[in-house]
Amino acid sequence: MKRGKKWLLLGCLFLVCMLLPGTMAEAADSDTIKNGIYADNIELSGMSAAEAEQVINAYVEGLKSTEITLLAAGNQAVVVTAGELGIAWGNPELVEEALAVGIRGNVIERYKMLKDLEKENLVYPIQLTFDLQTIGDVLLEKCVPYDVKAVPYGLVRENDNFRIVEGRVGYALDVEMSIDKVSQYMAQEWDRTACTIGLDVAVDEPRGSVEELSKVKDILGSYTTEYVSSNYNRSANVDNGCKLINGALVYPGEEFSMHALVTPFTAANGYYMAGSYMNGQVVDSLGGGICQVSTTLYNALLLAELEITERYNHSMIVTYVEPSADAAISESSGKDFKFVNNLEYPVYIEGYTKNKHITFNIYGCETRDPDREVRYESKVLEVNYPPSDKIYADASRPLGYVSDSGSPHVGYKAQLWKIVTENGREVSRTQVNSSSYKMVPRSAVVGTATEDPSAYEEIMAAIGTGDVNHVRDVLAILLAPPEEYDDDEDDE
Repeated sequence: MKRGKKWLLLGCLFLVCMLLPGTMAEAADSDTIKNGIYADNIELSGMSAAEAEQVINAYVEGLKSTEITLLAAGNQAVVVTAGELGIAWGNPELVEEALAVGIRGNVIERYKMLKDLEKENLVYPIQLTFDLQTIGDVLLEKCVPYDVKAVPYGLVRENDNFRIVEGRVGYALDVEMSIDKVSQYMAQEWDRTACTIGLDVAVDEPRGSVEELSKVKDILGSYTTEYVSSNYNRSANVDNGCKLINGALVYPGEEFSMHALVTPFTAANGYYMAGSYMNGQVVDSLGGGICQVSTTLYNALLLAELEITERYNHSMIVTYVEPSADAAISESSGKDFKFVNNLEYPVYIEGYTKNKHITFNIYGCETRDPDREVRYESKVLEVNYPPSDKIYADASRPLGYVSDSGSPHVGYKAQLWKIVTENGREVSRTQVNSSSYKMVPRSAVVGTATEDPSAYEEIMAAIGTGDVNHVRDVLAILLAPPEEYDDDEDDE
């Protein structure tokens, strides 16, 4: 029985070969692709593998010039090509698969495949890929420049009145999301003709509103200091720093940095050389006097009860406010003065100078009880007076030379306290800060070069007293011209 089935199968195969002469011969030809096989709309019949690859590559190459319109921020149309997006043939293995049709499998399978091709074409899809890095580079180079930063609503104070400046909506391209969107669309949905793709653009609404800013009209805190004794350069620095801060608008929860507004301390930014503290000495530097600006602002903000987040006292005491009521900034040492608007509404900083006085007004929406008052007291804990002047003898300079650092600096330890009263009754007393100021004696360099031994001894003795004023008195005597005497007798 088994033997009969075997002979029956062989007989059928022989009959197939006899009925389709040439079919097996065609199947045996493995060097060319069979009739009825396509790659998309490209007929591959009769082509070798190399020819099929060449024609498909040419097709993909031709797609590179197809225009793709990308809609960036503000619906700005950016026209690129598929080639710029890194198009490439993604399934080159289809040529080998097409070449294997009618070759692989047993006789029956090959016969069936070839008969099917006579009735219906076999179409292999040409898959396309796009390089994600290339798409990202295109988006960054050609689309991101159309991003627009949101501009918050602003305030301008003119003629003692506020004018609200309209804000502007911002747009920012989400590059990562847009890369995925472009690559997926081009690889899966693109019909290989010119098309438009809307990118993922985030809308950034401007901060503030007309309604919110219309509430800003009350003075929450105001403070003034004077600099009448300052020279032209220092006065100019105070005026310049004040102008750079004037008009600052700080929204609720936003942190203000004075350093960000008034630096750099350069001539190009309006600053002059003037005295400032450095390493226990008074030295000239660009921007000297700017700390009086930060100090005045500090006191205005304290009265407005805004949250101070960064404040430093000076290394030595200043004269324009009480101890612990100062606020120093320094670009070289990274000292900044900052505060956070911890109120419900924005605050506007108005600053101006007049007759060598600097004033800051803090405007906002007053919500405090009118019977509530705030004031600040400086409490000095310790005072350290310099015991004597530091005088250095310099034998390389002539007798009569004196260079001193000016007045000595008294050292202090102090605290600043906030006192709140309601209806005239004190309800709270809170320490705001603690400050320590260096005690720095007056120093001087005194020339001692002289050929007169007695004069040398006298000046060295004067130096030993540790009193610069006494040294000057001794020099005045030593360097005074000799007295002239009239030998004639006076007339009676």
